[in-house]
This record gives sequence, structure tokens and C-alpha cells, in this order.
Amino acid sequence: MQATPRAPRARPFLLSAVAAAALLAGCSFIPHYERPAAPVPEAYPAAGVAAPAGAKAAADIDWHEYFTDPRLQRLIALSLENNRDLRVAVLNIEQARAQFQIQRAGQFPTVNAAVNASRQPSTTTGSYVNNYQVGLAVSAWEIDFFGRIAALKEQALAQYFATEEARRSTQISLVSSVAAAWFNLLADEELLDISRRTLQTREESVKLTRLRLENGVSSELDNSQAEGLAQAARATFAQQQRQRMQDENALALLLGQPLPQDIRATLDSRTRLADAPTMPGLPAGLPSDLLGRRPDIRQAEQQLVAANANIGAARAAFFPRISLTASAGTVSDELSGLFKSGTWAFSLAPQLALPIFDAGRNQATLESARAGRDIAVAQYEKSIQTAFREVSDALAGQATLGDQFAAQRAQAAADAKRFELSDLRYRNGVASYLDLLDAQRSLFTSEQLVVQTRLLQLQNQITLYKVLGGGWTPAQDAAPPAAAGSVPRS
Repeated sequence: MQATPRAPRARPFLLSAVAAAALLAGCSFIPHYERPAAPVPEAYPAAGVAAPAGAKAAADIDWHEYFTDPRLQRLIALSLENNRDLRVAVLNIEQARAQFQIQRAGQFPTVNAAVNASRQPSTTTGSYVNNYQVGLAVSAWEIDFFGRIAALKEQALAQYFATEEARRSTQISLVSSVAAAWFNLLADEELLDISRRTLQTREESVKLTRLRLENGVSSELDNSQAEGLAQAARATFAQQQRQRMQDENALALLLGQPLPQDIRATLDSRTRLADAPTMPGLPAGLPSDLLGRRPDIRQAEQQLVAANANIGAARAAFFPRISLTASAGTVSDELSGLFKSGTWAFSLAPQLALPIFDAGRNQATLESARAGRDIAVAQYEKSIQTAFREVSDALAGQATLGDQFAAQRAQAAADAKRFELSDLRYRNGVASYLDLLDAQRSLFTSEQLVVQTRLLQLQNQITLYKVLGGGWTPAQDAAPPAAAGSVPRS
């Protein structure tokens, strides 16, 4: 620290520098932000099933209200506590908040306590001279005349907001994934029961055909066909058991812990998807509503805001950088002389750096920032188009899966009646065994399709809730930090 005597004119200069910094701190080269137009139609191609009058939008329905099964509610709550993806998303917010605070701190000087001692030969007397200094120092504080640091702060703030939206999007996906995994498990139990009953039926058919073969009533061909169908049913049963275990493992991963034993105990052969609590009807609204309801779209917009702010920082790099190094304290050639009258001194060293030749670095940085903004625009528009497609697909499923499920149930009832009649005719020698086998195969297939179609119907309801922004409500968020700035939020 180079100590200088206190000069009468230094103080006005310092005050002038501070005043100029205050006046020019508002200078910004960030382009004016305008939200791009949504590149989607004004309405969805299929309205789906009409929602009840006065029905709340999905984004306004808490998941407790939408999923009323107490077991599912408990599983979702466990996943929100223990899921590692959600935990990472929360930690990403903390990291982004810290990065914003780092950028924000660059707008203020860093004051350090400075203690220095030196001993060097005198150029005049040849003896050694001591120098002791104690005081406060500001090192190379950049006065943000052209808004470079402010632009970087705005960029970091928008990235922080983007990570908040990413956490909300993760929660929405987690809630819907747990619900879908739970219904998968219920479907597995029902399909296992169907496979078990089919296997028992076919094993009884094997015994019957063997008995008829021994009595000369049926042929070896009938016996071989019965054996083949029984083995096929046994293979299907093993496959369903494996699928059941794998689906439970998938649910455990979402929960972040094993499936609770008391909930597992409720899963048995009496489990039916048809008995699952109904979910309320959801109004589709307009595609423009997705801009405020979908956190992933808001995340893409905040990333666009960040890219826009980055252009401001790149533009400011073309202008001079003014930094200030200053110190104030006491200086003495003896330790005992510190802090005495007449030892106080300060130094003030402003520095201006004007870019003259950088081999095109600043220009390339600006072009890169502009390209980054264009990329962010395309990503934002793609997020809107993806959301529109997801809602349209879910509405198409809602409009057709109900009719498909009703038709599958009617077919299963007809196949059950056909099997009953074919079995009776075969036992009385009126119909061939081929008729009975065909009826068995049709019944088994139609019963499986009933369960699978019902599962698709329930999963489509979950998907519609998710793609309309359900699974997160503003009340579940804490208040934003006080240093939130003025970045526009959707």
C-alpha cells in the first residue's frame, strides 16, 4: 500500500467519482425483452370429455384433491420427502442462489483489513528503514458505469428463477410418476390373478383330456393341445410375476425407499382397477394458458431472459472498464508510532482500461451471446409446442379411451359366455376340443385387454393432470428471496 499525505483536493475527486458511479450505474445495454409469440394454434384439435361446470383448472388442484386414495396419497408424500431427483432439484436452487449472490457482490467494493511491514535499505543514508502500515484497502473495485456487472447479475438471477421452475417441474413429474407406478402395480395384481385362474383352468383341461384319452373319447392331438396351452399359461404367469416385481422396484426408486409393508399387504387378488377412486374432470382451457401453468415453459422463458441479459454484458465489454484501488490507515517507521497523530494517510488509484485490440474477442463474445439468445428462443418455442402436443394427445385419449374400455368389457363378457357354452358342449360331446381351446384363448386375451385398457384410461387421466400443470400449487412454495431484483416472471 503506497501511503500518501492527505491532500485537500483528493476528497472532492473521490466524491465526484462516487457521484458519477451512482449516476451511471443505471446504464444498461441489455436488449428490451419481449416474450415471443406462442407458435401453436389458438385451440386444441380435440376437446376430449367436457369437464363439469365450474371445474377447477389442473394447476389449481392440489394433488391431495386429485388423488383421493389414502394409500396413493401416502406414497406421493413419501416420494416428495425422499426422492433423490427432487432433492437434487432443490439443491440446484441453492447453488443458483449462491451464484446470483456472487454476481450481485461484484457491484460492491470488497474492503479488506491490510497489515504490512517492510524493511529496506535507504537510498540516501545506506541504513535500513522500517515501514509499518495498518488500515483498510479496496482492491480493483470495478465501477459499473456501463452495466456489465449488472447484466451478469440479471443473468444469474434469471438462472436462479429457472432452477426454481425446474424444481416445480420435477415435482409435477414425480407426482404423476408415482401415481402411474401405483396403478401399474394394481394392474399387475389383477393380471396375475387372471393368469393364475387361466392356468388353473388349463391344468384342469389337461386332466380332463388325459382322462378322455385314456377312455378313448378324445385323441392324442387334443391332449397335446391342452398341454401346450397349459405351458403357455404357465409361462405367462411367470412373466406377470416378473413384471410385478419390476414394477414394485420402479415404485421403490420413485419413493426413495421400499414400499411400506402395510400398503403391500393391501395388494391381493381382490385388487381391481375398476375400484380405483375416480379423478375429477379437468377443463383443457386454451393453449395460451399453458404459458403460466407449466413450470417447464416458465423455466425455458427464464433461460431466455438470462440469454438476453448475457447480450448486455457482452455489449458492455466494448466500453472502458474503470476500477478503483484505495486504502486508508496509519503509517509509521516504528510500531509504537502507529495510530498516533499525524500518521494517518490514504491512497486513491483509479484505473481506466479501454479495449483497443483484442483480435476480435469481444465481437465474437457478442455474436456468441446473440446466438445463445436465438437458441433460447427456439428452445422456448419448442417447449410450448411440446406442451401443446402433450395436452392434445391426452385430450385425444380422454375422448376415446372411455368407449374403448366399454367395448373391451362387453367383449370380455361375451367371451366369458362363449367359453362357458363351449365347455358345456365339449363335455357333452357336441363340440370339438378346438372350439373349447379357441374360446379359452379369446377369454384370456379379452380379460387382459380389459385391465390394460382401464390402466391406459387411468394413466391418461394422470397425464392430462400433469401436462395441464397439475401437481404443484403456488402455496407449496416459500417466499422468494429479498434480493429477487426485477426480472420479469411469468
